Amino acid sequence: MPPLLKPEDQFHVGIVAEDLQATKDQLSQLFGIEWCEEMGGPIEVTLPTGDTVLDFRCAYSRSSSDAPRLEIVRRIPGTLWEPTPGSGIHHFGYWSDDVAADTAALERHGYVTEATRKGPDGSLFFAYLRSGGQTGFRVELVDRAARPSLERAWAQ
Repeated sequence: MPPLLKPEDQFHVGIVAEDLQATKDQLSQLFGIEWCEEMGGPIEVTLPTGDTVLDFRCAYSRSSSDAPRLEIVRRIPGTLWEPTPGSGIHHFGYWSDDVAADTAALERHGYVTEATRKGPDGSLFFAYLRSGGQTGFRVELVDRAARPSLERAWAQ
């Protein structure tokens, strides 16, 4: 049976932090990680409670290879973007050629959709899903069409 998500499509591991800059500084000091410019701003998302606008801010590690990057997301109180106790890993990010179809496939395997965002054409641009209730892994599916613009941002 093939995997639901392909290993070659994983492009980041997300961490949610109370203090984005302090977390970047700590990881830089500990592991020598360099960071791309912070990105984000107000975005429209759909949560289980309905549509809302959130101030979403994040920073990706700079990498000279295709290895998965680290993404640090600034905490958004009262949402799924809260720091994760224990390991600190919040989600695994994957490129998707069809976010709606991949979301449906994960849902058929017991994942629950926690947040989505539509793209300009009305199709799903990203989706966050969690397995196994509150202790399972969270996956972020991102439309592969975003890859060129993210790669440009990472190159700065």
